[in-house]
Amino acid sequence: MTPKSPRFPPGRNRIVEVLAFPSVQLLDVTGPVQVFSSANDFMAEAGEVKPYTIRIVAQGGGSVEATAGVALAVDPLSPVDAELDTLVIAGGGGVDVSASDATLVDWVRQRARHARRTASVCTGAFLLAASGALHGRRAVTHWGFCAELARRFPAVQVETDPIFVHDGPVWTSAGVTSGIDLALALVEEDLGRSIALAVARYLVVFLKRPGGQAQFSEFLSLQTSEDRFGELHDWISSHLAGDLSLPVLARQAGMSERSFSRHYAESTGLTPARAVEKLRVEGARNLLSETRLPVKRISQRCGFGSEETMRRSFQRLLDTTPQDYRARFAS
Repeated sequence: MTPKSPRFPPGRNRIVEVLAFPSVQLLDVTGPVQVFSSANDFMAEAGEVKPYTIRIVAQGGGSVEATAGVALAVDPLSPVDAELDTLVIAGGGGVDVSASDATLVDWVRQRARHARRTASVCTGAFLLAASGALHGRRAVTHWGFCAELARRFPAVQVETDPIFVHDGPVWTSAGVTSGIDLALALVEEDLGRSIALAVARYLVVFLKRPGGQAQFSEFLSLQTSEDRFGELHDWISSHLAGDLSLPVLARQAGMSERSFSRHYAESTGLTPARAVEKLRVEGARNLLSETRLPVKRISQRCGFGSEETMRRSFQRLLDTTPQDYRARFAS
């Protein structure tokens, strides 16, 4: 199972530290730890030196209580200049408190400078961003927090759909289980595809998960009571199969086409055509997951006109197909 050209020098063991804190998301910690540990097992079975020394660290050491009331045994924070290959910042409910702790943020900042690479899982991106490590870089976090990350840290180029983002020596991942995806990518970078694939098979997960995280999200932020076009969005959602051209929408909103296009883009950040596409996809998502209607009938009901048009919209917005979406999310 060993790759022909391992990235690690022979006999080299590298230190991986996973930063935890009170109310850390349990799987943000244990997911990556299990991936690195399983890689160690496969390399050992092949007669190779285990490539990773894995530590879970937190302020003060001892233990921290993670989600689900599980206590994690942790080592104290390492000296900032101690040897380190990979630093992983977990996320969870306690991340805001941790990101406002100047001592911990400074430790992350300095520790990241001594690491070959630094990664965050889920909302761990907020702590990583607070340290300055994401300044000017592309990043992702859980779909439910992407907008907040972009608002708090405008110098971070937040992407909303990827399962993980690799920008130079910094890696960030989406929500919770995506920490496993990220860790598999790190193992593949270090040890090659064969070992990473063996770990993925053992853990019964995809080595490369199909689609992005948008397929798991609530998706729409258009229909809110605060939105000045909320009534229009409600009307669109009940007329998906009808004529939703710009003149029709402008007339429904009581504006000229030019004025409507300008005000709508200012309010939502979308063109009317793109918003209609998103609302149609949302309607199709609901029908795919909650009914047994044929895909062709759903495409007609939601105003796509054809299965192919709907497939292209799903591919563009969710990075998956209607058939695959139904297979994963049908109730």
